[in-house]
Amino acid sequence: MSTPLSSLKILDFSTLLPGPYASMMLADLGAEILRIESPTRPDIVRTLWPQVKGGSATHATLNRSKKSLALNLKYPQAVKIVQQLVGKYDIVLEQFRPGVMKRLGLDYGELRKHNPSLIFCSLTGYGQTGPYRNRAGHDLNYLAISGVSNCSRRKNEPPVPMGIQIADIAGGSYHTVMGILAAVIHRQQTGEGQALDISMSDAMLSMNVFGGANWLAGAPEALPESTWLNGGTFYDYYQTKDERWISVSSLEPQFFAALLNAMKLPETLIQTSFDDLEAQTHLKSILRKRFLERPWSEWETAFADIDACVELVLEFSEVMEHQHFKARRMITDVPSSDGESHKQIASPFKFSICNAEYRHVGAELGEQTETVLKDLGYTKKQIEKFKNDGVCADNKTN
Repeated sequence: MSTPLSSLKILDFSTLLPGPYASMMLADLGAEILRIESPTRPDIVRTLWPQVKGGSATHATLNRSKKSLALNLKYPQAVKIVQQLVGKYDIVLEQFRPGVMKRLGLDYGELRKHNPSLIFCSLTGYGQTGPYRNRAGHDLNYLAISGVSNCSRRKNEPPVPMGIQIADIAGGSYHTVMGILAAVIHRQQTGEGQALDISMSDAMLSMNVFGGANWLAGAPEALPESTWLNGGTFYDYYQTKDERWISVSSLEPQFFAALLNAMKLPETLIQTSFDDLEAQTHLKSILRKRFLERPWSEWETAFADIDACVELVLEFSEVMEHQHFKARRMITDVPSSDGESHKQIASPFKFSICNAEYRHVGAELGEQTETVLKDLGYTKKQIEKFKNDGVCADNKTN
């Protein structure tokens, strides 16, 4: 099977969601990922419910196709092992607060001595510089500080926590992957490695595409329910008679006309101006009343064959049975070490030549410790001493 990133070898020090999701995307496309994990402070994602073989279902997915080396980085011997590994793995991904890798003797300046072409990616909430660089945070905080939470809420109502982690994944994981691949291309062209500084709050700020550009050009601030796309127009969600929901985004004239036709509403409504918020409020009230007249299933039938940019708001159990995602093969079977397989959401990348690859579910803590150390030239006796001294661990000693 051909995979596009099979030449990449990455040391991954990250935990939780942003870093592991980034390295999962790279692993799906063939990159070799070796996780460096603490034997005394395991990634808490391993403990989440429900549990499957070797850890949680979330861990089994986020860390599929990756190897696990359990090292206590407070020991000089463990630091030396990482320095040796950098000779083979020429990309590092880390998610510690600024300064932690330097205190461990594993910062970019130190590791590049062992591999001048090293790519060293640091993924954090607020970046390596600035007054917030050492501040703790999570997805919700990055959405808040970037202005996304405020412009996404309803008037006179608080922001609502999202069902997925937008800042972690869209802001952190995807920017990390793009940054690493850009650095790889640069290295291929020049031979130069470099350090990358990915900030999730920076990334979320940059996603204020319309509101940011307009405000910088002198337009008013994008307040809740004040723009085309944040509830200021009919582009919105509507409740049905049986208290389900439907999304409507029929912005273009042909889609709006199809919407009005399917709902048996006057064609004259198509003349409603997007810039007239009072008229848009009136239009929304008409749509709300009409959607409340029929249950969700009837609206599903009404819009089944109509191209109007209208979609039902599905519950996750319905998503998993949806014909479109089945046709796209978005659920895959990933093997585990016991010969069984686990169903997981597949990679969204579809290539005409290459394929995504799912080698195994997330490894147990330290599952490849002994193999990795033997490949570095350590004897069985030395490895056993490392284990006894607390330098490393494997899945047999945890």
